[in-house]
Amino acid sequence: MNMAVEHVDSGAAAPPHPLVEFWQYFRQNRGAVLGLAVVMTITLVAVLAGVIAPHAPHEQYRDALLMPPVWLDGGSWRFVLGTDDIGRDILSRIIFGAQVSLSIGFLVVTLALVVGVALGLVAGFSRGALDIVIMRSMDVMLALPSLLLAIVIVAILGPSLMNAALAVVVVQLPHFVRLTRAAVITERAKDYVVASRVSGAGLHRLMFFTVLPNCVAPVIVQGTLGFSTAVLDLAALGFLGLGAQPPTPEWGTMLSNALQFIQRAWWVVTFPGLAILIVVLAFNLMGDGLRDALDPKLKR
Repeated sequence: MNMAVEHVDSGAAAPPHPLVEFWQYFRQNRGAVLGLAVVMTITLVAVLAGVIAPHAPHEQYRDALLMPPVWLDGGSWRFVLGTDDIGRDILSRIIFGAQVSLSIGFLVVTLALVVGVALGLVAGFSRGALDIVIMRSMDVMLALPSLLLAIVIVAILGPSLMNAALAVVVVQLPHFVRLTRAAVITERAKDYVVASRVSGAGLHRLMFFTVLPNCVAPVIVQGTLGFSTAVLDLAALGFLGLGAQPPTPEWGTMLSNALQFIQRAWWVVTFPGLAILIVVLAFNLMGDGLRDALDPKLKR
């Protein structure tokens, strides 16, 4: 009778599902939860841009040049955040700009993550001449200021949104390579990897099925933080005229075009800048929460 009771009690004390445990740690960080909510909201806005935007992003209203926001004198509910110097609705362009920034940022982080993880795995397992070549190349790239390196790449390839995205991929790449290589070297020395090698596991199985799944957590955190950096770098290149070209509704390009009106039409510059600030801050907060929830050393 007692043995049966003990068996039931032990079954009731089963460990929670990994996703449940992850959410329990993640939600303890209120800033991370707020960042996640903001990211989800902005993503939904970007997906539904064609539905919720009050105007087309390129449509010009010649009777409403530099119209102020609705709460200022001369403002109108027709243009809630005002218009720019050629009569385009700022709110609509910010909404469609979220679509551009998030999609290109996702593309940049995905490419940098895939290529960086592959090179990090190769470097971590080779530990020879190939490792030296890969890591010294990454060190050279890290020795240069990231924005300067991106500017040089775009200057060679030509100003465009896709060339700017490729430049940001190159800038992001060394971080993923170094992080993956360090995680691989740490995992290779553990008993489960040695046991897999002794049992006859091949190199590809060791790399992709034994070691890589245990290196995912820091890579996910780096990808989240790298997303905010990618959005910021793309906006900087757009501001310098090297990224998205007019009339593409990209936040950095909007800032560049409106810089001359900063004193007499502050709203033209302020709202795109706020959009960049909110997105970057939200992804950084969410990345901090992911780091706390995925790193066993930081779990309380």
